[in-house]
Amino acid sequence: MIVIGTLLQALAQILHMVINIYIWIVIIAALITWVRPDPYNPIVQTLYRLTEPVYALVRRYIPTVIGGIDLAPLIIILALQFIDLFFVRLLMHLAYRLGA
Repeated sequence: MIVIGTLLQALAQILHMVINIYIWIVIIAALITWVRPDPYNPIVQTLYRLTEPVYALVRRYIPTVIGGIDLAPLIIILALQFIDLFFVRLLMHLAYRLGA
């Protein structure tokens, strides 16, 4: 059982790291939209490709533009924080219980 516990702990830590990286990607993409970047810049294109599909998914179900401000990045960050705080910690707790 210790092997399964260690595997679950490793998966939880990797998921936590991936969630944090994606949160930073969303923050950077949101900040870049304030300065009107060159749309042909490879960094801007990469950020757009990484964030726009998730923005479109959120916008399909929730009206995100309020007063001219798009709240899709904030909604995504809150959802990712919930996943991190609830599911990753639940997975870690399960890993510790199996490893003990």
